[in-house]
Amino acid sequence: MKMNKLIIGNWQLAIGNWLLAIGCWLLATGCLAQDNIIDEVIWIVGEEAILRSEVEDERLRAQYEGQSIAGDPYCVIPEQLAIQKLFLHQAELDSIEANESSVSSQVDMRMNYYISQIGSKEKMEEYFRKTSTEIREEMMESVRNQMIIQQMQSKLTENIQPTPAEVRRYFNSLSADSLPTVPAQVEVQILSFEPPVPVEETERIKNQLREFTERVTNGSADFSMLARLYSEDTESAKRGGELGFVGKGQLVSEFADVAFNLTDPKRVSRVVETEYGYHIIQLIERKGERINCRHILLKPRVSYTDKQNAIVRLDSIRSLIVADTLTFENAVARYSEDKSTVMSGGLMTNPNTGASKFEYQELPPELARQIYSMKEGDVSAPFTMMDRAKNKEVCAIVRLKTKRDAHKANLTDDFQTIRNMLVQEQKTQTIDQWIRNKQKDIYVHIDPAWRGCDFQYPNWGK
Repeated sequence: MKMNKLIIGNWQLAIGNWLLAIGCWLLATGCLAQDNIIDEVIWIVGEEAILRSEVEDERLRAQYEGQSIAGDPYCVIPEQLAIQKLFLHQAELDSIEANESSVSSQVDMRMNYYISQIGSKEKMEEYFRKTSTEIREEMMESVRNQMIIQQMQSKLTENIQPTPAEVRRYFNSLSADSLPTVPAQVEVQILSFEPPVPVEETERIKNQLREFTERVTNGSADFSMLARLYSEDTESAKRGGELGFVGKGQLVSEFADVAFNLTDPKRVSRVVETEYGYHIIQLIERKGERINCRHILLKPRVSYTDKQNAIVRLDSIRSLIVADTLTFENAVARYSEDKSTVMSGGLMTNPNTGASKFEYQELPPELARQIYSMKEGDVSAPFTMMDRAKNKEVCAIVRLKTKRDAHKANLTDDFQTIRNMLVQEQKTQTIDQWIRNKQKDIYVHIDPAWRGCDFQYPNWGK
């Protein structure tokens, strides 16, 4: 199990690109400091200054990322920074603030990610040429501003709700060439359960964890060393089982209840069962409502015989469904152990969109292979797959509810897609007009040496 499976949240959805951007930015500022560039104020927006060094930081970040800048970077970047300051200025007037707990939590997770990728805190500091405190402070400011700007933009566009008539008019205004191609999409119902784990296997796992606890308690082994060697949470194992600072709501409840009751860093918790397996936990440090702890996870093994028995059981259920003796929905209600789909007749929900439609690449690969050649209404043969939420192997059958081949978007089948296009266009127009209006209401001064630009918004300082 990876740490981000134990910790609830979806921050890793853009984490790779964000980390690359922040990493390169930090590296860029380190390089900049060594070049001893003389700093100067080049723009003033309201009471906020934009420094030459800020522009250099952003230019180097884009360079390290291989990110192209549409135009002269010494024109484009200052304007982008000025726009950010417009949002931050308005957010201050509207008393919009970032949730400091969320900011701190995200920074903690990202710092932990850095350390896991680079190898240690010391190596991270050497790589970025900064202390971990400096890295954290810069990241805190960046994340805080990012959250505030997002909230400000959301407030400006929160009332955009086009009517069906507006969506139809928008669709009719589009040329055939501008209509998007909607990829092939499917709706899938699933019935799954975990093969039973023998009592003997569960006891074996618990006894092994109790042995680890005894070795830590008597001083013959270090918890972090045992985590590196044995923990099946592969991400945290790289850091000696350390999870980083988290709030109680970020952890699954069974784990959190025990972890947050720990008070002595020298003691090891009792064995804790969660949906991911069995854990022992050791407190590292507590900061207010957040803790940093390390854990060791072991997962019971399902025997080949038990797995085959589960497949046979599923095959019998499938036979009843195919013979119209039992509907798939009723079978799910009776037999499925998938809590996320049991109340919807087995219909899976796409975590990326919140809708029931999936593109093939968004499905678990084992499931995608099953349905690729199926027709609507077909029920698959039993198969095994990884439950990505639990990081456990389960046995399943699936029913292909609907299948739609790739096609040009149309109102009948893709109303929501067209509506989303219109919403996005209206949001862009709203933000664009807001920026133009805001330019008139705030003091802006640009150093004469930085004025000769073809700005996207030409009325700066007028």
